[in-house]
Amino acid sequence: MKKLLMATALTSIAATGAFAGGHATEVSLGVSLGFTGPLESLAGPMGDGAELAMAEATAANFLDDATVTSVRGDSTCIDAAAATATVERLVTADRVDGIVGGMCSGETTASLQNVAMPNGMVMISPSATSPALSTLEDNGLFFRTSPSDARQGVVMAEIIMERGIDTVAVTYTNNDYGKGLADSFEAAFTAKGGTVTLNTAHEDGKADYAAEVGALASAGGDALVVAGYVDQGGSGVIQASLDSGAFDTFVLPDGMVSTALEENFGADIDGSFGQNPASAGEGRDKFVAMATEAGFDGTSAFAAEAYDAAALIMLAMQAADSKDPGAYKDKVFDVANAPGEQILPGELGKAFDILRAGGDIDYVGATSVELVGEGESAGNYREIVMDGGKVTVVKYR
Repeated sequence: MKKLLMATALTSIAATGAFAGGHATEVSLGVSLGFTGPLESLAGPMGDGAELAMAEATAANFLDDATVTSVRGDSTCIDAAAATATVERLVTADRVDGIVGGMCSGETTASLQNVAMPNGMVMISPSATSPALSTLEDNGLFFRTSPSDARQGVVMAEIIMERGIDTVAVTYTNNDYGKGLADSFEAAFTAKGGTVTLNTAHEDGKADYAAEVGALASAGGDALVVAGYVDQGGSGVIQASLDSGAFDTFVLPDGMVSTALEENFGADIDGSFGQNPASAGEGRDKFVAMATEAGFDGTSAFAAEAYDAAALIMLAMQAADSKDPGAYKDKVFDVANAPGEQILPGELGKAFDILRAGGDIDYVGATSVELVGEGESAGNYREIVMDGGKVTVVKYR
């Protein structure tokens, strides 16, 4: 059995471009994630999730026994210039055949417009959720396995109202992700009769958030919505709130849902709650079991979405009988949606056989994949609560 070749961000991989008759000895996929930066605690399991799918494909009869190689690149999550340079290297130097990424919305947009589109490269993001990406011109090259924050804003409003809270303050990281989510949430919350006392940005990288928390506290609210990053300003705002006694209940959207909450705050934020994209069912259970066997946490936010992103690229390649992005980009919707035999994690080999024989598949994957609109996931969410200092799942919706 072949072994997946794990490459670091500095590894250069020689790849061959489109191949005659669908045959290749090497397929390489770039993994552009924020391995440093405000979500680095999530990036590791996400990279592992994508590479788990690659290992599975390598062990199966993918494109007549091709080996799939991962080439990691650090997008930093928040530095658009650094992310663009990383994706430029992946495409022009490492000559990857597809990209799992980006991770955060702003850097994903920059990489897509400045590198992927000019080079005709397919990108499937596991976690870039800005509503602006739904209408961005992408030449049919961009997809995502996490839902738009237009939907997350509605779900978050529902969760808050169900808990009897109708007045909140909102702080968001000052970028495309934060503002998009904050605006989506405020529109949904006020439409349901809720009141947002203040909706204001915070900057990442500050040592002290006392001034921001003071303004939020003056505005008031029964809870503070923190639409930020758990490894950056989001946690800084929470700590300043606890230190001053301004808030003790926090609403935590996807960029804040991580085991880092347990390490940073533990029981100090018990009763705080939130949500992140995830789906219940056999597909998720299979993925989590596979991840555990591989030695990483499959329950980490967006790890399952990363597995599905890599799987979709390779399934589309098999359907097109080509690793040329110009050929397989038109097959992504076909393999992701009905009709066809449903495919779960661990069943990529079966899917390749069906596609090779000219059949249809409906890739369900680890996150109940269903692509809609401009190539994005319809989306399901996992509701969580901090209980006993631990991130605890309440239910899926």
